[in-house]
Order: sequence, then structure tokens, then C-alpha cells
Amino acid sequence: MPVSMIKESAHELVDKLPDSATWDDLMHQIYVREAIERGLADSKDGKTKDVDEIRNKYGLQK
Repeated sequence: MPVSMIKESAHELVDKLPDSATWDDLMHQIYVREAIERGLADSKDGKTKDVDEIRNKYGLQK
């Protein structure tokens, strides 16, 4: 993502926080945003696993 878009996205995150927000609240929002973006990129790149494969790996039942 270009720097200008990152800065714009950061401003939007800050603007959406309540006036009582803490640094931890901001860091949490950044973490969640980054996790979602990485997940979407992995999905787009086909880097996903089938649910049944994961369940079998950990011995979980349906």
C-alpha cells in the first residue's frame, strides 16, 4: 500500500476512535486491521487450508 494511503487509513482509524480512546485502543485497531489485510491477501493468493484438514490435524470432530 502506498505511503499516502497508509497515512490516510491511519487518520481514518484515529478519527473513528472515541475521545476516551487509549494508546492500547489504537494499537488494537491497527493490529486488527493488519490481521484482516493479511488474511485477505493470503486468501487471494490461495494460501488457505480446508477446515476439515485443520480439524483432522488437531483431532477435532465435526
